[in-house]
Amino acid sequence: MPLMPIDSHAKSARWRSPRWGALWLAIALVLMWESTARLGQWSSLVLPAPSVVAQAWWQSWSNGFFVAHVGQTLIEVALGWVLGSVFGFAAGVALGESEHWRRILLPYVVASQVTPKLALAPLLLLWMGFGTWPLVVITALVCFFPLLENTLTCMRHVDRQSLDLFRLMHASRWQTLWLLKVPAGLPGIMTGLRVALVLAWVGAIVGEFIGATHGLGALIIAAQGSMDTPLMFAVLINITVLGWLTYQALWALEQHLLRHREPAPKDEFNAINPMS
Repeated sequence: MPLMPIDSHAKSARWRSPRWGALWLAIALVLMWESTARLGQWSSLVLPAPSVVAQAWWQSWSNGFFVAHVGQTLIEVALGWVLGSVFGFAAGVALGESEHWRRILLPYVVASQVTPKLALAPLLLLWMGFGTWPLVVITALVCFFPLLENTLTCMRHVDRQSLDLFRLMHASRWQTLWLLKVPAGLPGIMTGLRVALVLAWVGAIVGEFIGATHGLGALIIAAQGSMDTPLMFAVLINITVLGWLTYQALWALEQHLLRHREPAPKDEFNAINPMS
């Protein structure tokens, strides 16, 4: 039996890679969706065909209808993610460095996170009025805890031998924190940032359901009110694509920052990209 050339093996393996498998699965699902919609088993009001959704999506981008709404949601996601991550990281470092304050404050932090953030939306709207900032605050509150928890875990699980070495070198507490603990915990902290980014999209969109006139979440509610199902699907496509792109950008940044490190175990910090 003749042997296949090496390049043929490479091409065959490439076509069988998980990325191509995900692409073929997506194509198959879209074709099934299109055929189901065309056969008329469901009303177009309930399940419009992908071709109709694509037309609505393209038309809304062509006439600039999506631009303002996408920009508004991106502002909320970006500001909420940055604020929540900064405060979460700072709180994680502070509680990780002080066992006394950790025992006092951590139960209150956990209790505050059990409260659904959307339950605070009416109060935030009452205190801050309608606009961007109440939604930014909701998004920041959603992003806060993943950074706090991951940072705190990293601060408390530093290699004991490295800590002893820094003590022998008479390193200050500040030097130990920024030269040992934070760099050692960077994989876990970056994982917290990725989780927070996903939650930022959830917080911003759902927050817009409650109190917004602009943004992708508000647009979904408006499309629902006008029974424009293709537009609802088109907005969902925007949310999915933008969320995926921002997640991948952060993943690429993480890989760049950690490029000189040895790969972590697969179960450590959940640091495997499900989208790679």
